[in-house]
Amino acid sequence: MSTPTPPRGRATMKDVAALAGAGVKTVSRVINNEPNVTPAMAKRVWDAVRELDYQVDLQAGSLRRADGRTRTLGLLVGSVDNPFAGVIHRTVEDAAAEKGVAVFAASMDDDARRESDAVRTLLQRRVDGLILTTAVRRPEYLGTIRDRGVPVVYVDREPEGADLDTVASSNRAGAEAGTAHLIAHGHRRIALLADRLDLITAHQRHSGYLDALAAAGIPVSEEIIITELTDAEAGAKALSSLLALDDPPTAVFSAQNLITIGALHALRDAQLSHSVALVGFDDLPLADLVEPGVTVIAQDPQRIGVLAAERIFARLEGDHSAPVRMHVPTTLIPRGTGEIAPRRVSGGIR
Repeated sequence: MSTPTPPRGRATMKDVAALAGAGVKTVSRVINNEPNVTPAMAKRVWDAVRELDYQVDLQAGSLRRADGRTRTLGLLVGSVDNPFAGVIHRTVEDAAAEKGVAVFAASMDDDARRESDAVRTLLQRRVDGLILTTAVRRPEYLGTIRDRGVPVVYVDREPEGADLDTVASSNRAGAEAGTAHLIAHGHRRIALLADRLDLITAHQRHSGYLDALAAAGIPVSEEIIITELTDAEAGAKALSSLLALDDPPTAVFSAQNLITIGALHALRDAQLSHSVALVGFDDLPLADLVEPGVTVIAQDPQRIGVLAAERIFARLEGDHSAPVRMHVPTTLIPRGTGEIAPRRVSGGIR
């Protein structure tokens, strides 16, 4: 007579062992990531865990194990509103799931206090490692992390003066390429719309914009540089104000994806979608379906997430090599808005 299958979510370790055709000690070794278990057996155990929806008691397991591991990671992203952060979140979760590790995730909305509180909460949960994005140049909690010996990998933004593993986009080079693309299409009066310059990413992209102007011998016009923008609404208002100038910009480099959405609204409202060129930093959902399509400097958040997960698990598995800073290249995707030529009027180009 076969043993009845327990209700999902109420299975015991014995039930998992019976379904996997393994001993209880083997199941325990698999769940606690201990050695001397074949990959085939580990797969059978994890398949049984998922089929029975077995609820692993991570805290109890950590108390029994000599290394005190909880088989959890802490992940902090900028904002769940931003698709870039969402892709990193999903990628890290997928990588962790393959190793039977749970991910506690939080977002900070680029607020330093919220960031600090989130990290403190993750540490209280005794996570094995942290993958973090920061809103400040010098996070005050770094000393606490070091004291506790918790491995940490930063994504997207790296703290200043910290010798830590970091995975980020090539922000400065990407912004320079985007601005140079507009210059190559004849533009000389190019506006910049950017986030808060105390964010390292915004600072790097601002620098890339200036690099491109300097390389082309174009003077900087401070009146068409607007920073400290944080969302689509702010981006729309900023560009609307620039379009109302006596000498408006003929092109726009938007240094953040949510700001780019605002810029698109402003151009549409002014009926200038086909007249003023636009390049945005970071890709947008449906950017290839609007008319004209949105030219972007695309990041690769999936690659960033993969590299961050690989790095944190390498640290957890005993890699004590020097910290590394990995910069993931960006890609220019021309779709239409960045290829609009400046309008020619009597007396020159507008």
